[in-house]
Amino acid sequence: MPTEAGSEAGDPGTGAPAARRRRPRRLLTPSTTRAEKVRAVRGLGAFGGLAGLLVALMLLPTACTAGVGARDAAGWFESEPDGLSTSGVPQRSKILAANGSTLATFFYQNRVDVPFNKIAPVLRQAVLAIEDSRFYEHGAIDAQGTLRALASNLSSGQVTQGGSGITQQYVKNLLLTQADTDAERQEAREVSAARKIRELKYAVALEKRFTKDEILRRYLNIAYYGDGAYGVEAASRHYFSKHASELTLPEAALLAGVVRYPYAYDPIRHPGAARERRDTVLTRMAELGWLDPAKAAAAKRAPVRLDVDNVRSGCVTSDAPFFCDYVQREILTDPVFGRTAEDREKLLKRGGLTIRTTLDRRAQKAAQRAVDRHVPPKNSAHKAAAEAMVQPGTGEIKAMVVDRELGPDRDRGRTWINFAADASHGSSIGMQAGSTFKAFTLAAALDEGMPFGTRMMAPRAYTPVGYRNCDGDRVGDPSASLRNSADGEGGKQFSLVTGTHHSVNTFFLALEKRVGLCDTVKMAERLGMKQANGKPLEQYPSFTLGFNPVSPLRLAAAYAAFGARGRYCEPIAIREIRAASGKRLKVPGRHCERAMDEGVADAVNHVLRGVLTKGTARGMGLGRDAAGKTGTVDNFSAAWFAGYTPDLAAAVWVGDPRGGYKHPMENLCMDGRCYGSVFGATIPAPIWRQSMLGALSHTDPGSFHRPPSRYFSRGSGEDRARVPDVRGMKPGEAVARLRAAGFRARIGAPVGSRRFPKGTVAGMSPSSAEPGGTITLHLSKGAGREPGGRRRGGGPPTLPPAAPTPEPGGPQQQAPA
Repeated sequence: MPTEAGSEAGDPGTGAPAARRRRPRRLLTPSTTRAEKVRAVRGLGAFGGLAGLLVALMLLPTACTAGVGARDAAGWFESEPDGLSTSGVPQRSKILAANGSTLATFFYQNRVDVPFNKIAPVLRQAVLAIEDSRFYEHGAIDAQGTLRALASNLSSGQVTQGGSGITQQYVKNLLLTQADTDAERQEAREVSAARKIRELKYAVALEKRFTKDEILRRYLNIAYYGDGAYGVEAASRHYFSKHASELTLPEAALLAGVVRYPYAYDPIRHPGAARERRDTVLTRMAELGWLDPAKAAAAKRAPVRLDVDNVRSGCVTSDAPFFCDYVQREILTDPVFGRTAEDREKLLKRGGLTIRTTLDRRAQKAAQRAVDRHVPPKNSAHKAAAEAMVQPGTGEIKAMVVDRELGPDRDRGRTWINFAADASHGSSIGMQAGSTFKAFTLAAALDEGMPFGTRMMAPRAYTPVGYRNCDGDRVGDPSASLRNSADGEGGKQFSLVTGTHHSVNTFFLALEKRVGLCDTVKMAERLGMKQANGKPLEQYPSFTLGFNPVSPLRLAAAYAAFGARGRYCEPIAIREIRAASGKRLKVPGRHCERAMDEGVADAVNHVLRGVLTKGTARGMGLGRDAAGKTGTVDNFSAAWFAGYTPDLAAAVWVGDPRGGYKHPMENLCMDGRCYGSVFGATIPAPIWRQSMLGALSHTDPGSFHRPPSRYFSRGSGEDRARVPDVRGMKPGEAVARLRAAGFRARIGAPVGSRRFPKGTVAGMSPSSAEPGGTITLHLSKGAGREPGGRRRGGGPPTLPPAAPTPEPGGPQQQAPA
């Protein structure tokens, strides 16, 4: 017979050796001729008849009592059994990152099904040698082995000896793995004539359905090899950290020997017994002529070398544990994956799924490093941090981190709670979001057409009266007085721009009342916001101050809509799922909708980008277009930062899992670093900046769009600034000075002046303006009437003042919020 490369002079279909001590046997292989197959099937029928006879003999006392003869038993035996299924064999599922790398595996039984040609021929030989050397010669029942067992069984009056071949062993394993209840598992294991008869009947049917190669493949993939490894591929990876196709002779013989008694021959727990059993396999291979005695002797001298790879089921050992847990909960809770919770769990842990997710390895690594650096997992202050990253325009979750390991909360530095996700996907009840909710009030105001220069008085304290929720009910407490988060705020006017940059509480309370509480709430809801417990947002005047408990993931997805120019997408973690067969399964679809017009989103981006350059998070820019908002919760019980670019959005929370109000972040010292009071810009913003820089390091920067001109109808909304006095300068020098100060310049009509030489700047207007405003320069044409002054030779000129009087409500130093 021809040989196969890599085998021990084996047959290409079976792995059995071509050279034998006796006459070569005819084997049923994929290359067998049609006539040979017909003869084999006829032989199979003969073995079926023999099986019926054997069974009748085994049950002779019962058969005689019931008046049933051997002929009836043989007929029943050859009939197709009801309910025979070869499906349902548990296979392990795996969760993959977007780049295809493995995040975690899930299984009831650690099994990886592989095709016949991915199993080393030497392993096939070893298993056949020790378990069923005549497998390719007999039918479903090995008559010699069964008769030998029969004699023992009849003499004892019960089934005490097996004689099972590969097909029967496959059936036994199949019935055991398909058992769902304890009763079914007990029935599959019991030592009884009834169980043996059922196995024999199934074996006859399977030999009619499948080729010998396929039955052997199925057996090798279903058998238990000890220490939690089911199937030859999982066993090979577990004991030797290699594929089943790469096994050497000593390794193959070791695995073949384990199958009979996996617990007794476990090479990890019982290395001596495992080696002795391995040598027994090698001896048997040599006795059959399938292995050269010299090679067998050399293999016996080889020590047992293991390279154990422990694959654990679940997310605990994943390098993205909380994202993995999110995906797991997605599958276990969504009816699209099964009608009942039990069905969904079976699909995940038995279905051999390949689950490709949205996780970006670079973003995940950058976020974890940033969180762990600023809030170490076992920090002395017991604080925690979480971050979620979402891609604008798709809703794809790119990263999800917590500064903890996934595990029991009783262990320091561990938690089962995913602080980055909602309760349905992480058990978190959420955290108050603070001033990050002001962005929704800003968006509602811009959606109603308010220009940037809209100015409102922000008192030092604000009594919330006159608010109505979406049911039309009055809400608010006239006896309560809400204040700003830091001294010095309030008591002056702010615009939409400056009020946002400085995060003035009383300004936003007044703005929310002007816009309407309901409109503000509806804007947040259009952007996907709801409480972390799944309930709708509560509606009270302090809504804009962020009293609703939410998750970082929800907030990141909402801010991602700003970056996507108003297109909101529900967060998704799963791109594709394929079954073990390769069939693509249904997954939750992408749900995106327009939450606001593009121009409104462009206006929001224009305002929020200033938070990073001149507002509460100044200095936290990325060197590319970016925007965001700080958030500080009452009494410094928590701090947030939510920010985004056109390419990525992220939200960061920092707080105390034991309760923020009970353990506020004031006078905080954490692993050698101390803070006075922790604002959104103190810890969350630096985490956001570091993680975003890492996540976007290989991404070309996107750009925000200029807002529609209607938003500039009342100016830029910036505070008016003092214009540098450039009088007496030459025009070129004056223009350069103004540009450096952030203003534009133009040359107006010349004026007469005795004070300034001809050709120099003699006048300028206005003397105060918003940044970016245009300053008109008037050049001197020499002595003569000066603008607004007297005739030549009169009194002093009355030129516009060089420095403006400070405007009420001008900028003051603000504490971050």
